[in-house]
Amino acid sequence: MQSTAEFGQFLRHVSGQPWLALDTESDSLFRYAPRVCLIQITAPAAAAGTQSLPEPANVVDFLIDPLRLPKLSGLGELLADGTTEVILHAAENDILTLQRDFDFRLRKIYDTQLAARILGRQGIGLAKVLHEEFGVVSDKKMQRTNWGQRPLTQQQLTYAQIDTHYLPALRARQIRSLEETGRREEAQAAFRMLETISFRPPEPRTLWQMKQIRSVEERDLGVLQAVWEWRESFAEQVNRPPFKVLGENALVYLSQKRPRTLASLRAVPGLSERQARWFGRELLAAVREGEQLPAPQRPASVRKPDPALTAAAKKRYEALRQWRTKTAAARGVDPDIVFSNETLQQISACRPATLAELEKIPSVGRWKAQTYGAKVFSLLRNGHES
Repeated sequence: MQSTAEFGQFLRHVSGQPWLALDTESDSLFRYAPRVCLIQITAPAAAAGTQSLPEPANVVDFLIDPLRLPKLSGLGELLADGTTEVILHAAENDILTLQRDFDFRLRKIYDTQLAARILGRQGIGLAKVLHEEFGVVSDKKMQRTNWGQRPLTQQQLTYAQIDTHYLPALRARQIRSLEETGRREEAQAAFRMLETISFRPPEPRTLWQMKQIRSVEERDLGVLQAVWEWRESFAEQVNRPPFKVLGENALVYLSQKRPRTLASLRAVPGLSERQARWFGRELLAAVREGEQLPAPQRPASVRKPDPALTAAAKKRYEALRQWRTKTAAARGVDPDIVFSNETLQQISACRPATLAELEKIPSVGRWKAQTYGAKVFSLLRNGHES
């Protein structure tokens, strides 16, 4: 939908519904600063207040075009009111991008991927899940399509629609499994933690994030910094992802070989004749500028400080980690479903002594504190498994 009138009709239909499924598509492969280009919503086909099973035949799909609609605040209010359950698959990315672009805050979240992980399922990508559960085959080419182009093709629209169409039925099947295995309360606690996610602007990109940076010699760092900064500036200017302006291999080659002429740019890996004509002179100028620069100082390791620095804290962490691994294996889930390594480090460093103290640690919450608290406290006291 692209008109305000259509959007108003959509809001009237979904308002008061018990649930809706949501997904977003962005153009991160095609813009310097990505944006949400499409919002997919699936809701009950019947009017609010009418009972119907959440099967694929009983739902209606909406495709919202945020690049054409002037105002989406009505949708934001609906997602935040806490009465309509919002079903997503791999919710974190959608939560963060909707916050970033529209300042939406989602409440009453159900994440079908997280539920699958709590159930101990393997192959939790949406395409695989839809194929196994409903026999749906997704077009993998659409994962790299340009969602910012207009008009969208019928192929794009069909792919986008499928992303939410089956989520309500998947949720219904998962809830039965969660109840049968006694894991529904755990899942609900995990979903509540998703409501606490907050978008933070990313740190500025730097050349130190390059995968090959460790292989670059000190004498070449000045040129590398110059061409890297030129690429960043040029990418922002033409609104393209930096890797689509020039690849990392090309940057390293330029810092090492330092070409002088347009003709010599032909040897640069991944640099086409068209690119050489487009920005070759600027690139050569950046190389010459970099030769005059001192080598930038390599930063200290960007690894976050380990909160468990003392010998005693490390001992507690190791005991917690071993217990967590055994507990996860017994339940048939990945270890981080019990506790992440970061959470275990925080627990071992803070040494909570009460359920209230344990619950306050980020990503623990009430359910995990009550479920695992007694064992955690025992390990913190003894420093080993009893």
